[in-house]
Amino acid sequence: MYSQLLFSKNQGIKQLISGYLASCFSVFTNDRGITGIESRKVLLYQGGYNQKILYISGMAMGISKSQNLPAMEIAQAMAGHLSHNSDSLFRVKVFPPGWIYLELVDSTLAAWLQNLIVFPENGHLVNNFLDYQLSVTNDQLQISLHSLTIFKIQYAHSRCCSLLRLAEKDGLITLDRIGMKSYFSVKPIPLLDGDQKLLLNHANEMLLMHQLVKLVDDLVCTGSSARNWETAATKLSQAFEKFWGSCRIWGEVKIQTPELAQARLGLLVATQLVLRSVLEDKLQVVAPIEL
Repeated sequence: MYSQLLFSKNQGIKQLISGYLASCFSVFTNDRGITGIESRKVLLYQGGYNQKILYISGMAMGISKSQNLPAMEIAQAMAGHLSHNSDSLFRVKVFPPGWIYLELVDSTLAAWLQNLIVFPENGHLVNNFLDYQLSVTNDQLQISLHSLTIFKIQYAHSRCCSLLRLAEKDGLITLDRIGMKSYFSVKPIPLLDGDQKLLLNHANEMLLMHQLVKLVDDLVCTGSSARNWETAATKLSQAFEKFWGSCRIWGEVKIQTPELAQARLGLLVATQLVLRSVLEDKLQVVAPIEL
């Protein structure tokens, strides 16, 4: 399944799904002879956390209003097309009055996370941020002592880094670094079991995954300049604290289920990468690797 996805060219899951929706939109409107509607007007947003990663589109209702067609009929027709042409990357359901729900399957989430954390397959997301960093001086980046909120985000980043260094010493993961700051896994990390189900199925693992997906979508999608990055990074750092407080890596987990320990380390790699990107690129403060 990993090879089916080209996240190196399309880092955000929202972008991936938007592409399928745009294709479906084009086919549907052509088949029905509908004109005068531009696919760029289709809205898509991530649903709230409910231990699933899903996206919701109201495009069927948009067509319904302009073409005087039943929204549920449109949504069901489009859902059928998506189900048959999405390479099993997500499950599609329709809810009144015409919402289209797209729930990511485990293998899609695993592919996205794998691409993000494995060096050098992370592609544009990291490279774009590193290009920015080359133009920022050390005087511009500093530990933020005046803001307790930002300091907590910086602490979460440094905590992730220290845990990753410890895991590397224990032989659980092999790391590489770009610019002596961001950590990446040198090798793919086991994320799926033999039944293609995510090893990461604890509620706080999924909460952290939800925040990572949402924040990466905002980082790589255009039109997110008005985002409150401090609040977004705070939610991610809080999700990390909940994850770390309930999802252990060492002790019995390391001994009895080493693949689960490695999968959780994959979440740490992704968390420190995304936190660093927000701290240095959006908030213009340093992302310390230790405090």
